[in-house]
Amino acid sequence: MSTPPACPQCTLENTYTDGAQFICPDCGFEWSSEAPSADEPGEAAKVVRDANGQVLVDGDSVILIKDLKVKGSSITLKKGSKAKGIRLVDGDHDVDCKIDGVSLMLKSEFLKKA
Repeated sequence: MSTPPACPQCTLENTYTDGAQFICPDCGFEWSSEAPSADEPGEAAKVVRDANGQVLVDGDSVILIKDLKVKGSSITLKKGSKAKGIRLVDGDHDVDCKIDGVSLMLKSEFLKKA
């Protein structure tokens, strides 16, 4: 019997089969065993991880791990500030979110999953 492939979302090899599906218990991703996940080729390649290595997905809540100065503003985001319902985006900054009513784009290396 062959071993199941690594998860296309988090790239960990702790996967198992359930009928016609592969399941990753680490990130909860499920995909079909008949066809490789070539539906959206760019989507599976981009995995965003927080400062602790946890996989981030759209809708997660995150917490800042250090004080950050906002470019072009006098605002300083304080360590421990929480952002709910994040969106993952492509580009230099991975996360689009709102903290204290201000829309921001942040790098995932300054965040941890709440």
